[in-house]
Amino acid sequence: MIILMHSSKTMRLPSSGTRPSGTPVLIDRAAELIGRLRALTPAHLARAMTISAELAARTRAQYDDWTAEPTAPAAETFVGDIYSGLRVDSFGPADRRYADAHLRILSGLYGILRPFDGIQPYRLEMGYRLPDLNLYRFWGGAIAEQLPAEGRIVNLAAAEYSRTVTRYVDADRVVTPKFLTVDGQTGQPKFVVVHAKIARGAFARWMVTTRATDLTGFADIGYAYDKALSSQREPVYVCERFGGKGLSVRLT
Repeated sequence: MIILMHSSKTMRLPSSGTRPSGTPVLIDRAAELIGRLRALTPAHLARAMTISAELAARTRAQYDDWTAEPTAPAAETFVGDIYSGLRVDSFGPADRRYADAHLRILSGLYGILRPFDGIQPYRLEMGYRLPDLNLYRFWGGAIAEQLPAEGRIVNLAAAEYSRTVTRYVDADRVVTPKFLTVDGQTGQPKFVVVHAKIARGAFARWMVTTRATDLTGFADIGYAYDKALSSQREPVYVCERFGGKGLSVRLT
């Protein structure tokens, strides 16, 4: 079984000093991609990424400074709601080994990562429309080729990332959990972006720390499996009261 997540556009080098345990499998392709990104000006980046001139200049400087040298573990460097839910810093040694074997992170720059592969900070979302550079064409089927030819794929990645895999594998292999929160006014479950992002990370954490194979057992941060709303390829989990507020700086 493979668990898919995606990278975050916000990154911070961890203060723990933990060393990476591996090298990204597509590092040569990442180096090729960096070469093409260095041909873009900060103005190009600002328009394509819808960011300020200052941030575009910093992003361009990251491309200039980038090397293949592994600096910090990927899952400890990405910052965002999904990684707040994952809480990788609390994984024990056995959890880290299991995650390294079963958890994969989809990345615009690196293609696909094991959680403790060494990376350097960058900004490059898979869905960016860059001048003369389509990341979906660049990666093609190379990312999916790094996954096992058989077995279930639990897709917790955003659609802009997961399409680099789902286009190239049998649809029956892919299970995409969906997370809903009951609306306090209507009493009906609805999609709440921040809740769902944290829930994806928490779901990945649950799978790693429990070695789960029966996906109906997830019951963290207030969620429970809803059989009536679920299908084989899209299990649905509903929370009456979201229990992950303390995991996100946006929910206090």
